[in-house]
Amino acid sequence: MLKIKVPATTANMGAGFDCLGMALNLYNEITVEESDVFSIKIKQSVSKQFMTKDNLIYQVISRFYDEVGKKMPELAITQDDDIPMTRGLGSSSACIVAGLFASNELTGRPLSVDELAQMACQIEGHPDNVAPAVYGGMIIAVLEGEEQKLHHVKITPSDELSFVTLVPDFKLSTAKARRILPQDYSRADVIFNVSRASLFVASMMSNSWGNLGVAVNDRIHQPYRGTLIPNMDKIFEKAMDSGADGVFMSGAGPTIIAIAPRKKEKSLAKKMKDFVKGFDENWDVKILHADLEGARVL
Repeated sequence: MLKIKVPATTANMGAGFDCLGMALNLYNEITVEESDVFSIKIKQSVSKQFMTKDNLIYQVISRFYDEVGKKMPELAITQDDDIPMTRGLGSSSACIVAGLFASNELTGRPLSVDELAQMACQIEGHPDNVAPAVYGGMIIAVLEGEEQKLHHVKITPSDELSFVTLVPDFKLSTAKARRILPQDYSRADVIFNVSRASLFVASMMSNSWGNLGVAVNDRIHQPYRGTLIPNMDKIFEKAMDSGADGVFMSGAGPTIIAIAPRKKEKSLAKKMKDFVKGFDENWDVKILHADLEGARVL
């Protein structure tokens, strides 16, 4: 029996649209073994549509076998998912990466980790979730040329930083969140984002956390997607007033993440829990930290 563990990820992190992401210590685990009969079991209660061969993990495994020219056996797959689906924490990327790592092991490791990351980007279409899911840490990643070659740099965030994560009980599909974005941006907006994304990376590398409140500001996606997330502006404002160094929408939303020193994590989390109790939506507040290892075979 083969077991794979893949971390959740947060993408964009403010101004780093489609190029900046980080792995978090919240995980999906899958077990895979060859079997006489195909089966998929999911420990959490989800729709039966995910328990067929349309399951994303199964589809990724099937694609891998086609790519390496091997016949795929029948498989028994079990999913143990702690990453919430369609909340902006990389649940689909975790499935893609899990499927690739499992396939690679089952076929005798024909691909390197870098090649697995490249394939994950081709499947996902952008690197900011799958790259940190593969490598761990915070990743700056771009896809270049017609072949969409992955170039990346890994940064190790300080272990003194916490990520207070607010996960609502409503879903927001990435497709819907992308449709709301404009096709064109002004020069001023582009300069605004390039400068903030650069400042964010430099601040994380140098532990200059006092810059994060400015560095997470964005004009490319958060102002538009924020209209789909009730009370987002109020949550941002409360988090900053409660001791956060910066706050941003995770991925395409609706999850919101506040960055703070570990010494403030419990105080910030309590204040946010108390604050969101007044809303119609239910928000689950989690204290998370960076995962530095990425996907692994257990």
